[in-house]
Amino acid sequence: MKSAIFMQPGKIAVENIEKPTIQAADDVIIHVVRTCVCGSDLWAYRGLEEKANHSENSGHEAIGVVESVGADITTVQPGDFVIAPFTHGCGYCAACLAGFEGDCQNHQDNFSNGVQAEYIRFQHADWALVKIPGHPADYSDAMLNSLLSLADVMATGYHAARVANVKTGDTVVVVGDGAVGLCGVIAAKMRGAKRIIAMSRHADRQQLALEFGATDIIAERGDDAIAKVMTLTNHAGADAVLECVGTELSNETAMQAARPGAIVGRVGLPHEPKMDMTASFYNNTIIAGGPASVTTYDKQVLLKAVLDGEIHPGKVFTQRFKLDDIDSAYQAMTKREAIKALITID
Repeated sequence: MKSAIFMQPGKIAVENIEKPTIQAADDVIIHVVRTCVCGSDLWAYRGLEEKANHSENSGHEAIGVVESVGADITTVQPGDFVIAPFTHGCGYCAACLAGFEGDCQNHQDNFSNGVQAEYIRFQHADWALVKIPGHPADYSDAMLNSLLSLADVMATGYHAARVANVKTGDTVVVVGDGAVGLCGVIAAKMRGAKRIIAMSRHADRQQLALEFGATDIIAERGDDAIAKVMTLTNHAGADAVLECVGTELSNETAMQAARPGAIVGRVGLPHEPKMDMTASFYNNTIIAGGPASVTTYDKQVLLKAVLDGEIHPGKVFTQRFKLDDIDSAYQAMTKREAIKALITID
């Protein structure tokens, strides 16, 4: 089968490798229908994160059709259409029961890798997979894109809003205009925010943020951005801030945009070497966040919202590529030509 392989910084290739097989009783083999490139995949591609040359790629988002199941699988069967979350929670440990299966306590292999491929082995699948009614052919192209977003970015954006305790009437600042930040705008609106301030310097992303529910756009960065936030909030700061990037600047901006006692929901994978917590201490800033609770959110609220047409997160996929052209997809993301690059599997 075909699978994307990380060759070296700046180069992803497609190679023929062995098709995965059932190795454990709770495994499921999935024929991938759609996958994509995530912003977190770009750290190694840009040479900003160590990764071995010619190694399994970091792609981790997919929807597909179940091909075979292990002996312990009771929730899905061959032929089922499923969302394959990037997290593999068990559903019954303390973390999963609290709604934080991104930190599942019952196994170490809790995150997907290598799913930019024709087939994948999904471990610990019985609870973690999310069954979609019907079959891929039953859905429009746009709906398939929105279903794919539920494997990561829409759930991650929702996680930022949830851990930041966004509630009815809040003023929310969203730091980051990638797919996760844009989905954070959707999530803030779903949870009742009255004012959503999106930080974006790119016209196409600004337009999509407004379509998703943003009420204000701030194009500036650093101190100028904070000055704008303070002007828009009568110099109070935001009730909640969603940090959706992970850089040192984005975290500093998030902390400074929060009013005293506000919660910063962090879902950008941290890459800053350290964080000075002094200012947040004196401002009583509450810091929360981590890997998203994908299965929990999909089953409780997000899948229904997509199927009912209440939200359309698939619009973050602005360019489409075949699996054979995946390096071009990475280049489009790196150059910010695509908000999120969709990969279709024949």
